[in-house]
Amino acid sequence: MNIDHIFIFTDDEGKVADELVEFGLNEGSSRIHVGQGTTNRKFYFDNFFLEILWVHNESEIKSESIKQTGLWQRADFKKNNSSPFGLCLVNSEEVEPIFKNSFKYQPDYFPQGQVISILKQETQPTLPWTFLLPFKGQKKNETEPTKHANGINLLTKATFEYPTDNEIKFHGYFKNEKQIAFLKSSRTWLNLLFDNGKQNQKKEFEKLKLTIQY
Repeated sequence: MNIDHIFIFTDDEGKVADELVEFGLNEGSSRIHVGQGTTNRKFYFDNFFLEILWVHNESEIKSESIKQTGLWQRADFKKNNSSPFGLCLVNSEEVEPIFKNSFKYQPDYFPQGQVISILKQETQPTLPWTFLLPFKGQKKNETEPTKHANGINLLTKATFEYPTDNEIKFHGYFKNEKQIAFLKSSRTWLNLLFDNGKQNQKKEFEKLKLTIQY
């Protein structure tokens, strides 16, 4: 089971991504999600990309069709204490059981019939909004920059910290996975380990609720 990408919602029009650039990451392309009300800044690595996401059209993201996805609740994370994180898994046979009863979302920016499968985590919103794109396998990003000044290359592990008093059945899907972990904590936080931490370095980004180890 592999990660396609992870998004982090922000409320400052993506300006916080400047901290990632200053840290030594080479910024890739960006896009507007037409009809969804969001736009992004992206950072690509050898095996996944990190997306900084924000609302650019509030009326679109609050529309009835988008409201059903639970995306607005995640964008409004500071008011409702939801997780600002989204976890996109690579579309493969092994992840199909996770999305058996998922919500199907047809974005305006995908051709008709190409839907995103979503686990909105409505009963446990401190977990990441988890989703699956309609395209099989990991997309190759030959046109995106993957070399960074700080020498980071490969995502080794993503650990999502979340506060809860309940046992979460969702975790059972990931109990034997090396790249994805969930950790009960007093905070909502994301820890990304790159290159098995070979440089023995660590950087925290408080505004993004993110720690990068490399």
